[in-house]
Amino acid sequence: MEAGTIPWQQPWKQGEAVRSLSIPKNLTTGKKYRGVNILLLWLTAEMQQYPTNEWASFMQWQDKKEAVRKGEKGTMIVYYDTIKREEDGEEKIIPFLKTSFVFNKAQLANYEPKPVENDGKPLANLVQRIEKANVFVDNTGAIIQHKEPKAYYNRLGDFINMPPPELFFDLPTCTATESYYSTLLHELTHWSGDKKRLNREKGKKFGDTKYAAEELVAELGAAFLCAELEISQSPPEDHAAYLQSWLKALKDDKHLILTAASEASKAVDYLQGLQPTS
Repeated sequence: MEAGTIPWQQPWKQGEAVRSLSIPKNLTTGKKYRGVNILLLWLTAEMQQYPTNEWASFMQWQDKKEAVRKGEKGTMIVYYDTIKREEDGEEKIIPFLKTSFVFNKAQLANYEPKPVENDGKPLANLVQRIEKANVFVDNTGAIIQHKEPKAYYNRLGDFINMPPPELFFDLPTCTATESYYSTLLHELTHWSGDKKRLNREKGKKFGDTKYAAEELVAELGAAFLCAELEISQSPPEDHAAYLQSWLKALKDDKHLILTAASEASKAVDYLQGLQPTS
């Protein structure tokens, strides 16, 4: 961020080739990683150019009869555990953060690269992916209008306003249509935080800590949703201003990235819960 880039946007496109767009998952359990662990694994995958989103611990790979290459380093992930402690005659459950290390499938001794795939399936063409995103948004039931050339969620009226699609344009990392939908998914994450839904607190004005925190939740929520829907994300309209507000908030609260990423995953869960089950 201090270098002026949003570090979790790069993993979706590299040059002209679309790389893995998926949320990282554990190969043994089949479960997708959540919260800040998504960011930790995305960033490692980008730095090391891993073409797969499959991860597991050293022991989990051993259980699969797979060997991690000698000299390979694991990537740290975090999770919460609890301890019981007696205070003033009462037993209290206290959460604390623990760490573990996982290895990407590309770090295995017998790994052989395959053509770019997404969860083992060829990446759908852009038309199919946009249609999927459109259906996802429609299923939420959110009110979306196009009355102003600005993107925002109005909490008082409980509606999203979007600029008309024709006002969006191609960017180096995404098409105009992807830019429209990634912006819409950002606002949809805001929509999920309404008091009738997940009841997240939002600041009063741009630049205050709570406002920056909610914007970070929306940005991460959009990133996670774009990954699930296989579309590339566009940067915020006022890129530099958002980066500065996030940097200040992150420096003021060292745990903010953990909280924001967790809230973003909850928002994704909520929006996915509005989708038909069949």
